[in-house]
Amino acid sequence: MRGTVEELATPHPLGYLLPALYHDNDIAQRFTAALDIVLAPVLATLDSSHAYVDPLLAPLDFVEWLAEWVGVELDASWPEARQRALVARAADLFAWRGTVRGVSDAVAIYTGVVPEIVESGATAWTGVPPPAGELPGFAAGELVVRVRIAPGDADAIDPVRLDRLVAAAKPAHIAHRVEVFELTPAAPPPRRRSAPRRPAEPPAATGPPEAEQPQGDLDGEWPADGGGDGD
Repeated sequence: MRGTVEELATPHPLGYLLPALYHDNDIAQRFTAALDIVLAPVLATLDSSHAYVDPLLAPLDFVEWLAEWVGVELDASWPEARQRALVARAADLFAWRGTVRGVSDAVAIYTGVVPEIVESGATAWTGVPPPAGELPGFAAGELVVRVRIAPGDADAIDPVRLDRLVAAAKPAHIAHRVEVFELTPAAPPPRRRSAPRRPAEPPAATGPPEAEQPQGDLDGEWPADGGGDGD
């Protein structure tokens, strides 16, 4: 039971479970209504019991309890969504434990970043005679987990806890190393320089309008000033 909730309605009022004789009895109905307030959280919890075992729906303190069920260690400093995701995917993480995918998924849930995983591989030769060439890999395998995070997010990752998480997800006989890099902030794009504006050219100077010349004859002779025929 989570506790009482103000004005929480009960889905099964006790007053209506009494014989019909008491349905209109004010004292009986008020007495059972007081009990409904006490029992309403119990009934609400029972009706939603499936949500209490779902990491995505359960109250956060129940998520911590569910984490103990599946053997997952939570960090109280994690965001709530990340804690729920880790508990919800615990079965998958256990199924892929000891593989590259299992290590990658566990680190991605914790850091929010898909890591780069480098495994050297390990080979051994038990036959006689020994091989002529050098065997690939190393006699003892090594696992390197590189995590590249955004600038300013380094404080959100606990290296000790991350190392312990990788140690739990990798094969027990393989040595490992965890490297955390903070990405360099991207340089702002260069500003594009606009071409300087050319000053506006002043309008061309115009002289006085030319006087209109009288139209001459087709043979090039101009009419006399008097306008007559010249006699």
